[in-house]
Amino acid sequence: MKRSRGFKIRLLIGAAIILFSLFKYYSNRTTNPYTGKKQSIELTPEDEIAIGLHSAPQMAEQHGGLYPNQQYQDLVKKVGYNLVNNSIAKETPYRYNFHLLRDPQVINAFALPGGQIFITYALFSKLENEDQLAGVLGHEIGHVVGRHSAERMAQQGLTQDIISGVMVGSDANTGQMAAMIANVINMKYGRGDELESDELGVKFMIEAGYEPEEMIGVMEILKSAAGSNRIPEFQNTHPDPENRIEKIKEAIEKYHKK
Repeated sequence: MKRSRGFKIRLLIGAAIILFSLFKYYSNRTTNPYTGKKQSIELTPEDEIAIGLHSAPQMAEQHGGLYPNQQYQDLVKKVGYNLVNNSIAKETPYRYNFHLLRDPQVINAFALPGGQIFITYALFSKLENEDQLAGVLGHEIGHVVGRHSAERMAQQGLTQDIISGVMVGSDANTGQMAAMIANVINMKYGRGDELESDELGVKFMIEAGYEPEEMIGVMEILKSAAGSNRIPEFQNTHPDPENRIEKIKEAIEKYHKK
């Protein structure tokens, strides 16, 4: 009897944790003025800028620091600021800066909250022209404008709270299942972020005078670099390059008509 009563109390506490976390998450729901997308975000733009500036030196250090060629650094900055200054990104409160990292092995580019954007030399060296560089940087600017990092932080906070509620109200096996479900949810959002950034990147490229078709070339480079080690899309937070190419073609047709 006592055991049954204890279980019911735990169940009520767990349900209360989950309901409160859901209320907190959806009470912070606002519309992104630059994309029109509804998002649940707790951070202010000032918070995002501070997080990005604080994290930038550590992120650079993890990739061997900045690439020691000022001409290449200037090119990355020139293309990045051209994209910002000719698009809606200029209207955002973020403090954009563009960095070429020394890393010769990891083919990657990424954006921190608030506008700090990086591309590794491993990826930079494989790009065939300035338009492809614009495609990479435009995609990363899209992550900043889309506030994807801040949104993911809120989503991860929600899923952690849900896991906590389930763990309080049930056994360990159920808690493990909740964690798996949470990972699937976050994976789904990650793919959506990438596709939205691809579309925004196409838009920014067109507005800045670059050839958006060159973003397809970037996808081909990423596909080739992954080789036989490509992870099936259902296991990955990033959509398959083939699927991204189709979406990029749709975005090119959409924005060329405007």
